[in-house]
Amino acid sequence: VQLQASGGGLVQAGGSLRLSCAASGRTFWRYAKGWFRQAPGKEREFVATINWSGENTDYADSVKGRFTISRDNAKNTVYLQMNSLKPEDTAVYYCATARLSTVVVGMHGYDYWGQGTLVTVSS
Repeated sequence: VQLQASGGGLVQAGGSLRLSCAASGRTFWRYAKGWFRQAPGKEREFVATINWSGENTDYADSVKGRFTISRDNAKNTVYLQMNSLKPEDTAVYYCATARLSTVVVGMHGYDYWGQGTLVTVSS
């Protein structure tokens, strides 16, 4: 299983970015997907998750109303649309595929991880 995250970069506060995560090597559509992030000097934290069909999602309180997770099973890709970005959103963002088809919040529920993409939000 390979997950390739992309779309990170430098953006000013208030701006937007769209992250993508392309998956291969596994039946993509069967499993929930998630986005996590890790800021410098901090532990990795949950950002968003989406179930196998895309009908159910869940978000960390810190990103609710600003971030949207979605997926395209035909393209084996999951997305994270990030709007109204803040400097505290600066982190390496990781995509992951879960062991289950339902939404999964905890990191222990994920067994494959991408390499991460850096998002830097300047003030």
